Amino acid sequence: MRLLESVARHHGGAPAKQLARETGLALPTAYHLLRTLVHEGYLRRDKGMFFLGEAAERLGGSGAAQKRRSSVATTLAHWRDSIGAPVYYARYQDGEIEVVCVSDTPGHPAVAEWADFRETGHAHAIGQCLLAQLDEAARRDHLDRHPVQSITPYTVRDDHTLLRRLASMRRMEAVVERQEYALGTVCAAIPITVGTTAATVAISLPAHQAGRLPTAVQRLQSEAGRMLGSLAVSISI
Repeated sequence: MRLLESVARHHGGAPAKQLARETGLALPTAYHLLRTLVHEGYLRRDKGMFFLGEAAERLGGSGAAQKRRSSVATTLAHWRDSIGAPVYYARYQDGEIEVVCVSDTPGHPAVAEWADFRETGHAHAIGQCLLAQLDEAARRDHLDRHPVQSITPYTVRDDHTLLRRLASMRRMEAVVERQEYALGTVCAAIPITVGTTAATVAISLPAHQAGRLPTAVQRLQSEAGRMLGSLAVSISI
């Protein structure tokens, strides 16, 4: 590991003798370890100089992605505590709805995914918010693959009604859903669009606390506006 760290500090590469000196290893030991690291793909050797290899770069990329995910989880936890409601972060990726992160507590539990979120985007605020950010062709393609179906008495009944609703939504408008996905639950989602990627952050509340929803949405919009940068980075995860 010390050898990898030492090589990483030398973007132009470094010879074995220098790496042995920097890590305090005997030269024969350093040569043996360097050969092993080259064989495993963690380093590559070119004209006597050692550079990070593809395996090390993949390892570093994975760590960076994990760090970004951790940052998003911390952000959502802050919003959860500030608003007093579970917070969800989702995106539309490769033609599917993906819930990336959920932050809840025993006192403010998240909605149980009793029906696959990917297949029921028409029924919940997260899905409706993501679909509203797509163009008409992409929406129709999604609904062809995941047709509208009534899962509660309040769920939208058909594709045409849903498409009209989505088309009428104003850009960056919060989407509110009342018991369309789960009885006893109301939800709201706000859109986040970075480049061509559609994303959203959302909250849910028990139906008997529906009166809190407008204030909670305003708080979420305010919080998201201040910290959009950290979420925007994570969209590429």
